[in-house]
Amino acid sequence: MKKFSVIIPCYNEQEVIKIVFESVYKVFSQIKTYAEEDFQEILDFELLFIDDGSKDQTLKIIQEIADHNSWVRYISFSRNFGKEAAIFAGLQNATGDYVALMDADMQDPPKMLLDMYKAIKFEGYDIAATKRQTRKGEPPIRSFFAKLFYKIINKMSKTQIVDGARDFRLMTRQVVDAILEVCEYNRFSKGIFSWVGFNTKWFAYDNVERVAGKTKWSFWGLLKYSLEGVVGFSTVPLQIASYAGILFCLISLLMILVIIVKTLIWHDPTSGWPSLVCIIFFISGVQLFCIGVLGEYLSKTYLETKKRPIYIVKDKK
Repeated sequence: MKKFSVIIPCYNEQEVIKIVFESVYKVFSQIKTYAEEDFQEILDFELLFIDDGSKDQTLKIIQEIADHNSWVRYISFSRNFGKEAAIFAGLQNATGDYVALMDADMQDPPKMLLDMYKAIKFEGYDIAATKRQTRKGEPPIRSFFAKLFYKIINKMSKTQIVDGARDFRLMTRQVVDAILEVCEYNRFSKGIFSWVGFNTKWFAYDNVERVAGKTKWSFWGLLKYSLEGVVGFSTVPLQIASYAGILFCLISLLMILVIIVKTLIWHDPTSGWPSLVCIIFFISGVQLFCIGVLGEYLSKTYLETKKRPIYIVKDKK
């Protein structure tokens, strides 16, 4: 007998917990029937909720579901550690031979799990992953910056991240074990999923809006998350800072030569303090930017050396 695990990170999702549970339960029945009839494979199922320090009734609802269903488990954090910590905790505690990861808001259609299972079992893929082919219903400014992020990071990093890639995916146990070996504190799962490699089949689907509740991702939260990805999977910003320093040194030398020539040949007085002040401010801004880039990488190194736990468990089943 093999086990099929589904991990669902949750943070203040009291409106949708029961909906996603019922949807996953229906899909489990379909997968079980398909596995027995086509592969003679007996599957056991596990649904693992990761409560990321919710402040509403999310944990209470999950506990009620777990009390009535022995195949449902949960882990509750002592506080909100973030989605990346919840994903890592889920992968660490899932016991399945096939492990799926999906959001609680129903933007990841559970019905796709059957096709994802077929891709791994029948077609021999290690990962069945999903990506959005449209961003319908998403604010235009968020869509613009999301597309821009994927273009930038794929130019800067050797690890290629598929545009529109979701965390929603099904993986074999071998893939999960490989991901768990990447135990860094500052995590960017989309990058880690790509970095570990393995054969991946992509399923594209139209954007699905939440069935209830509100998104927990603000524009600035997504911006900060994107910076985590750039810093975590590329050193190009450090190179840009170095190149900027060299460029401005060359420009300053050239300007010194121009001033000397103008003074000696044309006797042009070196005046114009307003333009000088502007230049000083501009170069100072570039310097501060470069220091900021260095500081961002240094801060990540600092957090890694502390060896703090990625999450702390308060309650579990």
